[in-house]
Amino acid sequence: MPEPPRMSPTLQDIVSSLQRSGTFVNSLIAALTICGQQLFSSFTFSCPCQVGKNFYYGSAFLVIPALILLIAGYALRSQVWSISSEYCCSCAPRHRRVTPLERRLACLRFLGITGRALVAPLTWLAVTLLTGTYYECAASEFVSVDQYPMFSNVTDSKREEILAGFPCYKEAPSDVDPVREEVALLHRYQSQMLGWILITLTTIIVLVSSCLARCCSPLTSLQHHYWTNHLRNERELFEQAAEEHSRILIRQRIKKLFGFFPGSTDVKHIRIPSCQDWRDISAPNLLCVGDTSQGPYSFLGDKVVEENEEDRSEGIELKS
Repeated sequence: MPEPPRMSPTLQDIVSSLQRSGTFVNSLIAALTICGQQLFSSFTFSCPCQVGKNFYYGSAFLVIPALILLIAGYALRSQVWSISSEYCCSCAPRHRRVTPLERRLACLRFLGITGRALVAPLTWLAVTLLTGTYYECAASEFVSVDQYPMFSNVTDSKREEILAGFPCYKEAPSDVDPVREEVALLHRYQSQMLGWILITLTTIIVLVSSCLARCCSPLTSLQHHYWTNHLRNERELFEQAAEEHSRILIRQRIKKLFGFFPGSTDVKHIRIPSCQDWRDISAPNLLCVGDTSQGPYSFLGDKVVEENEEDRSEGIELKS
């Protein structure tokens, strides 16, 4: 069977560097958010143009997706859960004392995570404000039209009804059409100004926070670069070792249960598990909850854990 074409070393290095680049990742998240916002607006948004509903509907489309993106930005990052379990969760058992330096480094990591988690919601808010559709719907009922003479003889309820229908261009008296255009331009102006103010403030806050983080960091620039690479390499190597360790361990336990493991070519005999075997492996065992030196790591239970207590404390020896 022919081997799949391999990526050239130069191209592989470029792709790897782009994956590690925070700027590239943030730009990709922002681009995906913009595309999602445009599709979301095209297929789902439709201002109700009714009194008392425009504000809530427009505000919901403006704010709620940003909150969802923010929560997802935190929840989808594994570093958040590692920091919370190691440094923030008071109910977790303390295996060692956390030093002030480690707490400061954890705070720096959390600030970096927060910055990346804010990329998508801030992009959503900026794009929606620059577009102006949601803002126009939400603010349509609150515009002041007292300076227009055609509204002087209109009751308050009728005025609210006319204003609520502006985003949908509902039928209205002919003398109201110029007012509608002016109100739409006013809302577009206000929305876009808010969008540019948000972009400007975000840029300033990012610049100031980056400077403060570097100034308050206990590490030099070279140490910070080394520490960042160390954390990334540590996680990558740990995940590779954990996957390999779990595969080897599970193969040994499955072989003890069934007499062979999938993929073996030297199957000499098979073992049929008894009813007691199935009962023993039905209940999962949680790992390393107490002070035991080793815990059962799988659903296979105590039935397939090595019976030698000495081997438990020193590790599992794999025999060919």
